[in-house]
Amino acid sequence: MPKHNKKTDLPRCVATDSLTASNFNQGISETSDRDAAELISRLTKIGSALSAEKNIDSLLEMIVDEAKKLTNANGGTLYVTSEDEMALKFAIVQNNKLQIRMGGTGEKISWPPVQLKNPDDSPNYTNVSAYAALTGNVVNIDDVYHATGFNFEGTRRFDEQTGYRSTSMLVVPLKNHDNDMIGVLQLLNAQVPETGEIRAFTQQEQQITESLASQAAVALSNKILIHSLEELLDSFIRTIATAIDEKSPYTGGHIRRVADLTLIIADRINAVREGPFAECFFSPEQLSELRIAAWLHDIGKITTPEHIVNKSTKLETIVDRIELIKTRLEIMKRDRKIAALKRTLARFQAKETGPVPTQEDPTEAPYDELFQFIEKINLGVDEINNDIVDRLHDASAWQWQDKDGLRPLLTENEIYNLSIRSGTLTDEERAIIESHAAITHGMLSKLPFPKKFKNVPFLAASHHERLDGTGYPQGLREDQLPIQARILALADIFEALTATDRPYRQGNTLNDVIRIMAHMAQDHHIDADLFDLFLQEKIHLDYAARELSDWQREEPEI
Repeated sequence: MPKHNKKTDLPRCVATDSLTASNFNQGISETSDRDAAELISRLTKIGSALSAEKNIDSLLEMIVDEAKKLTNANGGTLYVTSEDEMALKFAIVQNNKLQIRMGGTGEKISWPPVQLKNPDDSPNYTNVSAYAALTGNVVNIDDVYHATGFNFEGTRRFDEQTGYRSTSMLVVPLKNHDNDMIGVLQLLNAQVPETGEIRAFTQQEQQITESLASQAAVALSNKILIHSLEELLDSFIRTIATAIDEKSPYTGGHIRRVADLTLIIADRINAVREGPFAECFFSPEQLSELRIAAWLHDIGKITTPEHIVNKSTKLETIVDRIELIKTRLEIMKRDRKIAALKRTLARFQAKETGPVPTQEDPTEAPYDELFQFIEKINLGVDEINNDIVDRLHDASAWQWQDKDGLRPLLTENEIYNLSIRSGTLTDEERAIIESHAAITHGMLSKLPFPKKFKNVPFLAASHHERLDGTGYPQGLREDQLPIQARILALADIFEALTATDRPYRQGNTLNDVIRIMAHMAQDHHIDADLFDLFLQEKIHLDYAARELSDWQREEPEI
């Protein structure tokens, strides 16, 4: 920030001496040993309290509260520097006489910020708070109505509107460990404790406030840094999750929907006061841990080949090979026509009598029928039985010819894929898909999550586990799966069953989804108590109103 270098420009009421160990000790020595010990003890306790406070809004309130107590000030204002470092934003405004407590955890402040520069881009030294921020100097004023060098028109207007009388003022800048200005603490109207008479802030109170401001700046900087890092982590997690969703046109929004649903269920558990979850409560840290796990639960899919994730038909690889089979059948039909025409020509040349075959070869029908049969199987909608598999093997005996000779209509790999009993994935492809859970755990286990998020890798990787131990990747059983893992699993299943964008199956109605999940609860695949809460709290209906199509929203028959 710009520095105020010319001493002749300094207002006469500015205290330019900054806090040092020597002058602080000198101020302390002016009091009795007992008072000094109590003061040091109080400052120490305040420093510990400031460091321990985790909520930034509460921390800001604490800074002003403690500064007022230490100096017997009637009012206090805390400004924080804007992100672009061009203004001071009101963070806390307090006044005991006017019973004002704004900012922090209370009423939001809508007052415009104090600009650090004038319209002509020159430093705003006329505002006392801006001056302290720009120069790093402490300002100690006996009476603002008689001070020179600063513009107190705003203070006078405030007094006129409220009937207050602003008198003494102490303005202390807050600097972080990099010596950057992060805010300004402004105290108003020091009082004589016994009489309430307004007096000036003493040199000792100035030094004590500087000490408090230094501790507050460190604590505030740490909280801002931690908050910024958490925001960065959260944004990075969401970006990775979005990238995974966007990797496939069929899974866009899946992770977001699962994360939202997971947190909704957890919040409802926190709210219930009876039933099996009456004693269950998630702390803010546990909710954050669960949220991160939900957003990262599919991170392992980043390694899954796209042609498997997007496999919408049994024969699909990079392209759908049903077109190759169609081409082969067309070649066979063409060759049959050519052979028929050659026979007709030979008959004509031999002057044989009898009916002439028509151009429409009646033998085309079996080819068209066979293609329709294979095309339907390729969709993966219907279950495949042994009779269908036998017919596929019979079809492979059909041959078509290319330049290298005769070839079977269906290759072994094509028969293998078409013989998939349900869906579009082979056992090998399904194993690759399912491996994403183990890969998720492997990837996340390598990240240095803070202690409060230590369970993220386990929770994220457990969303396909089942209570009866038949899930994957670890086959965990009920006693090994905490409630957070069960919530995430239920949310993932519900989202998947209601989704209409999966390549391997059609979407379900809400009624069908609830019926399917009810059977899963009976079979001990998902937590039955959790599923009951899911229905009782009408979470499924709220979700349907937000996310499902009209045709899916038929209210389930429970």
